[in-house]
Amino acid sequence: MAWWKAWIEQEGVTVKSSSHFNPDPDAETLYKAMKGIGVGSQLLSHQAAVFTLPSSTLTSASPWGGHSRCIPAGTNEQAIIDVLTKRSNAQRQQIAKSFKAQFGKDLTETLKSELSGKFERLIVALMYLPYRYEAKELHDAMKGLGTKEGVIIEILASRTKNQLQEIMKAYEEDYGSSLEEDIQADTSGYLERILVCLLQGSRDDVSSFVDPGLALQDAQDLYAAGEKIRGTDEMKFITILCTRSATHLLRVFEEYEKIANKSIEDSINSETHGSLEEAMLTVVKCTRNLHSYFAERLYYAMKGAGTRDGTLIRNIVSRSEIDLNLIKCHFKKMYGKTLSSMIMEDTSGDYKNALLSLVGSDP
Repeated sequence: MAWWKAWIEQEGVTVKSSSHFNPDPDAETLYKAMKGIGVGSQLLSHQAAVFTLPSSTLTSASPWGGHSRCIPAGTNEQAIIDVLTKRSNAQRQQIAKSFKAQFGKDLTETLKSELSGKFERLIVALMYLPYRYEAKELHDAMKGLGTKEGVIIEILASRTKNQLQEIMKAYEEDYGSSLEEDIQADTSGYLERILVCLLQGSRDDVSSFVDPGLALQDAQDLYAAGEKIRGTDEMKFITILCTRSATHLLRVFEEYEKIANKSIEDSINSETHGSLEEAMLTVVKCTRNLHSYFAERLYYAMKGAGTRDGTLIRNIVSRSEIDLNLIKCHFKKMYGKTLSSMIMEDTSGDYKNALLSLVGSDP
């Protein structure tokens, strides 16, 4: 499945709107979960973490006044998981409004104060509006020392023109600066050029029409810009990869392989290096099959020593209401194991439980 088709695949959604949704009881459940108090079924979920001190163990100086008292438990993380991972993003926004109306507190800020670590990072990510979340990820990738080029490449190469425009709008509203200008300030050379080109969203022509003559010419131009000469004409690669439609590029890749006797990926590997190579290869991968690209991102986020939690969280959260089910199918075909099994091996605790809830059942 090429990238421009993935946005209309309803069967790909793992997190859907809850039927019979009412934000008020959800907000109350979250409030109780973070106050350690509850009634009915909520109290039962706390009982393992609540204990009673017998009066015989208390002195008259005890702050409990010489009577047995129930000490409220801490945060009920499972209740938070049950609510927030089983509601759509639009429903979470309604829950946040209800939470503030009922309890006079900002839900996201309250979650931040009650949770910690990777679990906090995941739950807070769920509370962002999608475009604001991606704007935040881009901003975080560029702030401070060093730049996380991989994050910028991933987002810019895999989103449609309309989505990029919404991300740019959210970025400017939230951070008071232009995303394009910040990318230009934070990167340089051909990497800067390809990122700025990708930001324009010029690959978005979804028509199935392909001019065979132009596709052949583009393939010949790519061959002439790389394999045929000493050195590489990087701008020719950038221009064709970033301004041609996905359907057109697929034909170009076919023609290129006939001319060069090697794939476009092999040529990019031999002709470029570093972040520019990663950016070009990402465009090719997203053009060929967006679901396979994200399956690969998730796999390598967990493969080997350590976990790239930022990549894992971002891609599960951002794809859960788009095409995560389809990504799961490709993951299993490509790596011979399910995404959920790898999450179970590589993560733990509430963080693991929340990720598995978002991912859903195995294909």
